[in-house]
Amino acid sequence: MKDRGKSNKTTDFLPDQGLVIFVGNYGSGKTEVCVNLAIRMASKGFSVQIADLDIVNPYFRCREAREHMEQYNIRVVVPPGSLSFSGLPVVVPEIQGMLNPAAEGYRLFDVGGDEVGARLLSSMARNLDDTRYSLWQVINARRPFSDSVGGCVKMMEAIERTSRLSVTGLVANTHLVTETTAGVIIEGWRQARQVAERTGRELMFVTAMGELADAAELAEVDAPILRLERQMLPPWTRRPRRTRRTRKKKINATDLPSARPVPIGRPSEG
Repeated sequence: MKDRGKSNKTTDFLPDQGLVIFVGNYGSGKTEVCVNLAIRMASKGFSVQIADLDIVNPYFRCREAREHMEQYNIRVVVPPGSLSFSGLPVVVPEIQGMLNPAAEGYRLFDVGGDEVGARLLSSMARNLDDTRYSLWQVINARRPFSDSVGGCVKMMEAIERTSRLSVTGLVANTHLVTETTAGVIIEGWRQARQVAERTGRELMFVTAMGELADAAELAEVDAPILRLERQMLPPWTRRPRRTRRTRKKKINATDLPSARPVPIGRPSEG
């Protein structure tokens, strides 16, 4: 990872590769990380495109922050029109062109879920090699199936087997939303470091939301810290989108996202 700023751990840093792919299980927070990094890159003057390839979780997808990212001139690649908010696995042709980013730009792929979402990457594997992409597994040590070193390794193996691509780095994004403390972040950093030691992958950075990035307790963290700002809102706080259909009928409480179950985990196989 290239450190383009000062020497402190909360400074700006950018990936070595122009194409960065984010994977992770439910609740890992990979979309929040992906969107924040895209904004960080754009704020540094780089050309940024982000592709929403999350075909697993229809609630927290980077397309939800599309308008905000476009204020930074970030191009958000999603299906057109009403398909933009479809729960169907729609992949637009522009994705192929993003596999070869320009030297001065970055292309980010937000890939949904665990090995199920990573299956989409298998169709791109023949056009990629280890020198042209970074594939980062986002780990939240407080979520099911990634709350142990063994669970994270098993998930990594499943993602690699399904996608036919190699995970090249790890991102420690352990959090409990509003209940997150510096201790929770340190706990996640320690686990991610163990995963890195066992698998030989590099721990790219640790995340911290807002002022927590400045907590004195994080002084022991020996990895860069990416400060996050909340971009992805819970579905129950969003205003319902009006479509031609909803304009003609009254919206009931059961039509709102808050009335639907939010998937938080998937049993691992084997």
